Amino acid sequence: MTKDQKNEVIELLKGKFSQYNNFYIADTESLSVEQVGKLRRACFSKQVEMKVAKNTLIKKALESLDAEKYSGVYESLNKVTALMFSENPKEPALIISSFRKDSNGEKPVLKAAFINGDVYTGDNQLKTLTQIKTKNELIGEVIGLLQSPAKRVLAALLHHHEQKAGGAEATAAAE
Repeated sequence: MTKDQKNEVIELLKGKFSQYNNFYIADTESLSVEQVGKLRRACFSKQVEMKVAKNTLIKKALESLDAEKYSGVYESLNKVTALMFSENPKEPALIISSFRKDSNGEKPVLKAAFINGDVYTGDNQLKTLTQIKTKNELIGEVIGLLQSPAKRVLAALLHHHEQKAGGAEATAAAE
């Protein structure tokens, strides 16, 4: 790879790291070409971008953006590295879990995940990452919680109003 080609890859990676708040670093070393293709298709169908690059180029791209911010992922940059970029913080975790289940395997291995500024390292974090709530899920829960008391108050007021109206009709009928 020429120096110009390396710089081109670094610039492409910098663009991806700047574009996405979430990315996963996975080890795809022992996957066959067919399995990697299947993984790429799974990513594509879920709007997850998958890129494979040399670890040194990934590190240079991260360091040039913010060496301190990304320092937690550097030690994960070894062996074969596949990067998975996504707007949805849990989608790559779901893809990895589903892929493993379908292939009855342990690959790809999660090396690290960078989610909105937090670093999750190690394959043991995969289950936790599949349970992360997306921004929209959290907003939905908050709205549900906010609506719940209001619905109870409205129901109580309606019930009270109906009882009053029913009582007035009974009084009028008696007269």
